[in-house]
Amino acid sequence: MELRNELLKSIWYAFTALDVEKSGKVSKSQLKVLSHNLCTVLHIPHDPVALEEHFRDDDDGPVSSQGYMPYLNKYILDKVEEGAFVKENFDELCWTLSAKKNYKHDKNGNCTLSDHDAFRLWCLFNFLSEDKYPLVMVPDEVEYLLKKICTEMNVEWCAGELDDYFTQEPLQQNGITVWVFLELVNSGRFTRGIEKETVTMAVQEVYQEIIEDVLKQGYLWKKGQLRRNWTERWFILKPSILSYYVSEDRKERKGCIALDRNCCVEILSDRDGKRCMFCVKTPSRTYEMSASDTKQRQEWTTAIQTAIRLQAEGKKSLHKDLKQKRHDQRALREKQKAAKEEELQRLKQLQEEKERKLQELELLKEAQRQAETLLKEEEQRRKQQHEEMQRALEIQLQQAEQARASMQAEMVLKEAEADRQKKRIRELEDMQKLLEEALHAEVTARQEEEAKRYAQTRLLSEEEDKMKALMQLKEEQEELIRKTQREKQELKQEMDSKSKILEEAQKQLEEVRVNRQRADQDVVAAQKKLRQASSHVKHWNVQMNRLMHPIGPGDKRPSPTIGTGFRATVGGQKDGRIKLLGKSEEKDDAGELGKENLHRSLSNCPSNASSVVEMETTTLNGQLKRNSMEVRKPVQRSSTEDSEDNPTEELMR
Repeated sequence: MELRNELLKSIWYAFTALDVEKSGKVSKSQLKVLSHNLCTVLHIPHDPVALEEHFRDDDDGPVSSQGYMPYLNKYILDKVEEGAFVKENFDELCWTLSAKKNYKHDKNGNCTLSDHDAFRLWCLFNFLSEDKYPLVMVPDEVEYLLKKICTEMNVEWCAGELDDYFTQEPLQQNGITVWVFLELVNSGRFTRGIEKETVTMAVQEVYQEIIEDVLKQGYLWKKGQLRRNWTERWFILKPSILSYYVSEDRKERKGCIALDRNCCVEILSDRDGKRCMFCVKTPSRTYEMSASDTKQRQEWTTAIQTAIRLQAEGKKSLHKDLKQKRHDQRALREKQKAAKEEELQRLKQLQEEKERKLQELELLKEAQRQAETLLKEEEQRRKQQHEEMQRALEIQLQQAEQARASMQAEMVLKEAEADRQKKRIRELEDMQKLLEEALHAEVTARQEEEAKRYAQTRLLSEEEDKMKALMQLKEEQEELIRKTQREKQELKQEMDSKSKILEEAQKQLEEVRVNRQRADQDVVAAQKKLRQASSHVKHWNVQMNRLMHPIGPGDKRPSPTIGTGFRATVGGQKDGRIKLLGKSEEKDDAGELGKENLHRSLSNCPSNASSVVEMETTTLNGQLKRNSMEVRKPVQRSSTEDSEDNPTEELMR
């Protein structure tokens, strides 16, 4: 997955370089060339037909990068094998496509970087850039890369220059592109007074360290295993292997030491005229080496221990691990910064809330002072109202005393008048009781009179209903007598008609029996013809099988009359089967007609005659079914024999 992401970064630059209009789309012809070149440098077979099939619907126009990505993943990246190609050649191809359009040289020829140095810095930028598109490198990674280059040049790193640049370019604080980075390095801000060769060597050292995973390289003395002599070799240490060459041009490799978690490095005491010695122990062998000084020995032992630690932790690259740690630290710093900003924002909100509450408190105090003033005014007003009310109540009390005296005098007069009224009310109540008794007696008499009148009316209505029922019964008896006479006449007529229908049904039954005998004779003749036809079919099958064999040299060509006779025979068989089926259908129609006539006769016959006809009909139906089955079975059998015994006819169909 890491290799795929690294390849995609380089391919992204090549694709955007081909996108002249910056619309996110590239023509199909350009994609064909790009795909072919990618397959060439990745050492995988190229399938030009697959691209045509993938973009079959887009023949007349450009295609987007999203449309190209499925093809790129399926036909190129999925087939890539790590170690089967040279990564530097792949990057150089993508750099060549993108640099022509985007990398701007100084017109005066004052560039700090050569083309090869720019390519290596482009590779370093891709390695250290963020894993999101468009590719940018954050200021921390820019500082890390420039600091390593300055360290390799033995120049003191000045962070102020970079800070000034980002201060002047606030839009670049979230990250810069590779072309802005190359322009920044070419500007000479960080390489004033330094020769181009020094810059080239520094860029090469950083490229080998970060891109090629070279932890350390240099000359060491190595003791041989067989001859036991000391030879100076150029050693290159990578996380998984320690290789040694004849010289630093690395043209002839003399051997390599595989490193894993079971290896270790130890410092040895000086002997055999060598000093600053150490050894690398592997499960199979111990390698003794000697450095030029103690500092070099310490650097080599530390680097080898780092490689062994990476193997023990299952990591393939030191700088990928360091890049991930820096990314995690930046994420942590961003998280802490966000938390700090959130805390400051919260404190600011609390301060604003505190000020707002103080303002509300001042407003409450002012409102309280106003409320106290209003309360005092209200208390004085209530006190005045109370005094006025007290004076008014005293006046009302005097008036009430005067009214009370007058009321007492009036009460005496009212009591005397009430006594007179009570006496009058008792007299009226007695009179009311007498009137109620007289009224009750009158109501009782009227109710008795109404009950007698109702009983008389009910008796009259009952007598009238009985008279109507008698008249209705008389009319019904007369109607029944007339209906009985009509039914007798209709029954007599019906008996006469049914006897005639029975005679006609017997005649039709005789005709059906004659037809059945004719059908039996036709079935016997049809079976005879079918047997003759099957014998002819078998004969022609034999002839046809002979014709199916290929004609060899010296064989005679069959006469054309055979094919004609075969078709005539097959046609005759088909006509015979069609005639038989037609006769069977005619017989079935005749049988159905007879059944309908018999059912109509039975519906009109009397009960004793219908039983006889029903028995004859049942017998006739059974015979007709057996005849139709006998006719259909030979036809079906002949069609089955034709399909099985005559494959030639099926072939001709």
